[in-house]
This record gives sequence, C-alpha cells and structure tokens, in this order.
Amino acid sequence: MDVDVIVLGLGPGGEDVAGRLAEAGLRVAGVEANLVGGECPYWGCIPSKMMIHEAAKPDASWERVARRIRDEATDNWDDKVAADRFTGKGGILVRGRGRITGPRTVTVGEVITASRGIVIASGSQPSVPPIDGLADTPYWTNHEAIETATLPSSLIVLGGGAIGAELAHAFSRFGSTVTVVEAAPRLLALEEPEAGELVASAFGSAGIRVLTGATVSHVSYADGQFSLAGVSASQLLVATGRRVDLAALGVGAVGLDESARAIPTDGLMRAGDGVWALGDAVGKGAFTHMSMYHADIVVKDILGQEVQPASYHAVPRVTFTDPEIGAVGLTEAQAREQGLSVQVALTDLAKSTRGWIAEASGFIKLVASDGVLVGATSAGPCGGEVLSMLTLAVHERVPVQRLREMIYAYPTFHRAVSAALAELGGSA
Repeated sequence: MDVDVIVLGLGPGGEDVAGRLAEAGLRVAGVEANLVGGECPYWGCIPSKMMIHEAAKPDASWERVARRIRDEATDNWDDKVAADRFTGKGGILVRGRGRITGPRTVTVGEVITASRGIVIASGSQPSVPPIDGLADTPYWTNHEAIETATLPSSLIVLGGGAIGAELAHAFSRFGSTVTVVEAAPRLLALEEPEAGELVASAFGSAGIRVLTGATVSHVSYADGQFSLAGVSASQLLVATGRRVDLAALGVGAVGLDESARAIPTDGLMRAGDGVWALGDAVGKGAFTHMSMYHADIVVKDILGQEVQPASYHAVPRVTFTDPEIGAVGLTEAQAREQGLSVQVALTDLAKSTRGWIAEASGFIKLVASDGVLVGATSAGPCGGEVLSMLTLAVHERVPVQRLREMIYAYPTFHRAVSAALAELGGSA
C-alpha cells in the first residue's frame, strides 16, 4: 500500500493527526492494534473520572457506574463509532500491530510505504515491575480495574502515583477495603511533598491504609488472596507507571535508539527525516492533553502551516483524589535542581476562605524565580479548576507584581492565590 502519511497508533493524538490530514486531502493509513481512540476513552480519563465522580455521591452505586462505563463511555469496549469517524474522513484503517521496517515504511502483515513520512503515536502501556511471582497471578492493571463488573471486597494498590491514588480512593468509597503500597517515601512522589502529605491524611480519614517506603520482593496468590509486603487482599491493582516499547515499534529502522525511554524530538515534533513522534512516546508527560498539543503541531508542520514550536514550561496535571491535586510547571525541588533563584509561598486553603468552608482541606503553593511564577500547586476541593489561572500565569510568565495587582473574587477558592502572592512579599 502506498500512502502519503502513516500514523502508527490511533489514540487521541494519533486519531486527531490522521483524521485532520485525511480531511486535508492526504492519503493516510492509520495503524491500530487495539481500539481506535486509545487509552483515554476506554480505560483512562473518561471512564475513570466517571467512576471517581460517582464515588463522591452520597448514594454511590458500583453497579450503576459499572453499567454506565460499559454502556455510555465505552460501548462495551467497541470502537466502531471511532473507526467509522476516521474512515468517514477518508482515512484508511489498518488493524494490527505495526512495526517500522525501513524509512517511511511500516509492516502490518502487508508493507505500507509513505511518501511524506511516519507519525509515531503509539501511546504507552502499563509498566509492570519484575517482582518475583507477580507474573503468575491474575493481577489488574487500570484496564481490568475499569472493566470489572464486580467490586472487590479488598484491594491492594501497588503504586501511589496519580493513577494508583485516584483508583484507590474511588474503590474505597464504593466499599472496598484498600491498602496502597508505595516504594517512595510518600504518595504522589513527583508532586510537592505537601501534596502527598495531604492525600495521605485524607486517605487515613477514609480508612485507606498507606504503606510508603515499602519494598516488595515477592507476590503470591492462593485461595483467592494476593499477599505482598505483609498485606493480603482479594485483588491486586498494579499502578507503577507506564512505558513505551520502542524496540517493538522498530524505531531502530529509522535510526532511533530502541533502548531509550522516549523518542527525542525537536520543537516541531520531528524525530528524523520523515519521522514525527507525539504523546507518550516522546516522554513529556503521559497526558491526553499533551498528545493533542503535539498533534496540532505535527498536523501544521506536515501541511506547511505556521506553527509555534512545542514548549513545556507550563505543563498542567491534576490528580482527581479528594482533595484534588492540581499542579503546573516546576515543583520547588525541580526549580532548585535547575539552579534557579527560588522564592516559595504556601497558604492554607481553610484560612484563606476564613471559615466559608470550614472543612476545606488544601493549600496553594507558589514557586517563583526572577519575579515570575515557574510552578504552582493548587490542592483542595476545586484544585483542578483553580489551577487554570495559575497555568495561564506560568505559561505567559506574568510578573508576580501584576498578579498581586489583580482583583480576586471573594469568597472563592481563588482567593487563596491572592493570599499566597502576599506571602511572597517583596522577595519575588
């Protein structure tokens, strides 16, 4: 098959690239081994947030949310709608696991060649640690956790990052007895220490057991029970990160390092002559919004349109626990590691609301350097929403003094940003 562009992987970013290029009149082959649409609509953002939202209701029902995930969110894990959407735009859908076998060449049973090049949009897979005995057990990844129709009576979550923390909180609220086992000294190890402490406190109040600094050397399974690190449960969820298998993609055929953790790209997402890469494959954050951001750059570059190179100084992320942890840009530790002159402000959310919501647990933490914010964390009941103004401030490098001069609606959670800016004082 001869085409203009091959898109290897039709997750959110790949589907967007392939569909837009097809609409522009190019002959596009989209190669997908699983479901068109990728992780987000079937096992990630959409069904997991449905689960989390349902879990927060006073009348939370596992049966109800499991049915909604199956019927409304995923069409029972059937991608016909998404596949038809792509082919309806003129794209050619090729089912199977594609492998790059030469410049502008991908093999999926048949050989496909592209006159313009290949877009690597392969996404990532759950990273399962090589723990003795684990592979011989019926453990879950996020896929099985989202697909299950039966609520486990007890659950061990191996990994206290964003995915592990979110699902641990949700399953606990539905009635599972949950234990989180994390190798790092705290939950959410990639975020500010205060964020991990806040979530650990909330977990403790919710009856979720948290074991940090835990070394797991062996996993056993017998009589319907998993055992590890001195804990037993009826189900085990492995949430220890994600990985990209570049060797399986065959990137060595276009001169890229198959042993690398990610594909290096320039600002236009070019990884080589006739090769673009986006999303998880480039290692800038396993987020759907990152994949879509890259997709827009790739499409415009291939079509010869004006485009701004990729920039990563203001990447936002949200962990949807309760309280939510929203963060953008650098943490305090990251800023110091980069050798920046750092000023930090931390304000308690409950104090800034002055009793408006007495039970509001959370904080605003601002990290500034040379008079502008370089990072911020918004933790609280609306952490992800409050983050929007902080993302804009970091992205546009708004001077701290200008942020102090703004008028903040009161009483709102955003008022805590004003209080944190005041704490920066004249030092920023």
